[in-house]
Amino acid sequence: MDDINRESPATGADDIETAIARHAEAVRTRFGRSLLAAMAFVAALGALFFASPLLGDLRPWTLTPGELGGLVGVLTSPLLHGSAGHWLANGVALLILGPLAATVFPRATWRALPVIWLGSGLIAWALGEPGSHHLGASGLTHGLMFLVFALGVLRRDRAAIAAALIAFFFYGGMLLTVLPREAGVSWESHLGGAVAGLVAAVLWRRLDPPPPRRPWSWEEEAGIRSEAALEAEAEFEPPRPEAVPVLWQRAETPSGGVVLPFPSRPAPRDDRPAD
Repeated sequence: MDDINRESPATGADDIETAIARHAEAVRTRFGRSLLAAMAFVAALGALFFASPLLGDLRPWTLTPGELGGLVGVLTSPLLHGSAGHWLANGVALLILGPLAATVFPRATWRALPVIWLGSGLIAWALGEPGSHHLGASGLTHGLMFLVFALGVLRRDRAAIAAALIAFFFYGGMLLTVLPREAGVSWESHLGGAVAGLVAAVLWRRLDPPPPRRPWSWEEEAGIRSEAALEAEAEFEPPRPEAVPVLWQRAETPSGGVVLPFPSRPAPRDDRPAD
């Protein structure tokens, strides 16, 4: 894991507050638009479900693994649902995970959605049991959950971690539903959406800039300490040798030098008595 997109504190109190205010306004705008888009999409899925008795046999539009004609379902099967409970379960997940992803990671999410849509269908077509029919938007919901969770792990800024925790709190069970656990449930679509979401998170984890934030108190204290340390070093650090002033100069001796006479020492007397 690399350390890309880590939060870095802004500098200057006015710049920090301005950046945070602009970011908050942008977040509110993105959340409102993404929530409306998710509500419209879920409403369209519901309208299509309740109108399905009038549309006749929809099996040709489902995803049928192993058949070339079944590839049509890669595009159309997420729009179809088998029951009202099926539609409601996926609709609630889309209303939570869709705006969450689009608000915190707008650029990555809009690029990831086509990858998740196609990836969940293609993997289900490749792994599904021949002759079965797959339908529903659960591949999309799993892809969004794994996208948000993986981006939180990869980016590790506060907004990404908070989004990942929210997604895991509501839909952490999707970590298990990517495996075959219940008959009649398309775990292949779940697995395909999860794989596509993980791939999209790795590819576009750098796409959205980290949100601005106020510096932590310990960061401000560290800055103050560093400035004080520089001042202390400037005060107590010894200067370079060439910058040290010379306080004493040796007196120059005349050329040839001076010889000082020293008297010879007298020989010591022997005052011992003779034997």
